[in-house]
Amino acid sequence: MATIDLHTHSYYSDGALSPEQLVQRAWDCGVKMMALTDHDSTAGLSEAHAVGQRLGVHIIDGLELSTQWQKLNVHVLGLHLQVEHPGLKILLSQQAAARGERARRMAERFEQLGIRGVYDQALALAESPDTLSRQHFAQVLLARGVVHSLQQAFDRYLGDGKKAAVPMPWVTMEEGIAVLLQAGATVVLAHPLRYGMTLTRLLKLLQAFAAAGGQAVEMATATQDAAMIPWLVRQADTLGLKSSQGSDYHGPHMPWVELGQFADMPPSCRPVWSDWP
Repeated sequence: MATIDLHTHSYYSDGALSPEQLVQRAWDCGVKMMALTDHDSTAGLSEAHAVGQRLGVHIIDGLELSTQWQKLNVHVLGLHLQVEHPGLKILLSQQAAARGERARRMAERFEQLGIRGVYDQALALAESPDTLSRQHFAQVLLARGVVHSLQQAFDRYLGDGKKAAVPMPWVTMEEGIAVLLQAGATVVLAHPLRYGMTLTRLLKLLQAFAAAGGQAVEMATATQDAAMIPWLVRQADTLGLKSSQGSDYHGPHMPWVELGQFADMPPSCRPVWSDWP
C-alpha cells in the first residue's frame, strides 16, 4: 500500500466524502501525503488542511482540470498550486458555470426520455449546482434501478454521444496547462492509459502535453492497465516527463478503488514530488 496518494476526490466535485472524511480515511489507510484534486475546484482544500494537520497527513493543494484535446476530454492535474492565483480563480469560475449549465441541459434530456426528477436527486448528492457531474447522475440512475451499474449509466445515457450526454466547452489542454503553470502548479497528465485510444494517438497526446509545458504523467493509478506501464515509462523518459501516482479515489460507493492502493511505480521513474520543498 502506498503512503503517497496524489489523486483523490471529495464531495466538492464527484466524490462521496467530505474533505474531513476523506483525509480521515487516508490516515486509516496509511497514507502520509495526499493531494485533494477535485474536478475544477479547490473549495475543499482548507478543510482538508485542517484535518491533515490534526492527523499528521501532509495535504498537497491540487485539482483535476477538465480540458479538451482534439475533441477528446483530457484531465490534467495541477499539484502544489497557488490556490489564490487570480488567473486560476477566473478559469475555475468559468469551468463551474459551464458544468452547471451542462447539468441543467442533461436533466432536460432525461425529462424528454421520461426519467423525471433526476436533477433534484443528483443535486442532493453534490455540493452545489455548479459541481454537478455525470457521476452524480449515474448514482441516481443506479439508485433508481434504471441501470445495474455506474458503468452501464455511462454506456447507455451519459457517455459521449449517448442519449443524455451534453458536450462541454472545456478549456483546451494547452490553455489549461498555461494557467496551471502560472499558478505555480506541477502539471500532471491524469490516468493516460484510461482514455481508450490507440498507442499512436496516445503518444501524440503525450507529445502535445509535454510541448505545452506538462511536467509529469500519472504512472500508477487504480484501474489502469499495469501491463502498459513499461511502455508509458519509456515514453515519459523520452519526453523528459516525471511520474506521479494516485488512486483517483471517489468514495466507498466504488469499492474497487481505495486510497493508497494501486500498482507500484517503477523504481526507474523520477517522482513528481522529488523537487517539492
